[in-house]
Parts: sequence; C-alpha cells; structure tokens
Amino acid sequence: MANNYWNDWYFSWGWLLWFGFMILMFSSAGNWGYTYRVHRRYGQGAEKDALDILNERFARGEVNLAEYTQVKLAISSPA
Repeated sequence: MANNYWNDWYFSWGWLLWFGFMILMFSSAGNWGYTYRVHRRYGQGAEKDALDILNERFARGEVNLAEYTQVKLAISSPA
C-alpha cells in the first residue's frame, strides 16, 4: 500500500496552520521594520543640544565669530 501524502492533515488543519504561520511571520517582519524606522528617527541621539545647533549655524556662516563666542559662553555657563 502506497503512502498517501495528501492525507487529511493537509486537507483540513494543515493548510490553516501554514497560512497562519505565514501571516504571523509577515506581520512580525512588518512590525520589526516599523519599530526600527521609528526608533531610528526619534530614538537615542536624535535630539540635538544647543551647542550642536550653534556649531552647525557657525559652519554654514549664519553666525559670525563674535556672535558664536558670545552665544557659546552663554550656553556653557551654568544658570
């Protein structure tokens, strides 16, 4: 007697379990991708402090040297 490969398992609960497993894998990958993008955009290191912004503005030429030193002293002095 030959082994019946397409037995009741594949015609009843087997397909449902495989489709459920595939949906679970796709949703898990989608959730991981979404959280990875969000944490990368708004996570650690996303915020710039005042000195970083001042350095960028000085590098672009928006602030001259006198203003740069004055604001840098004001930022770095304790309140």
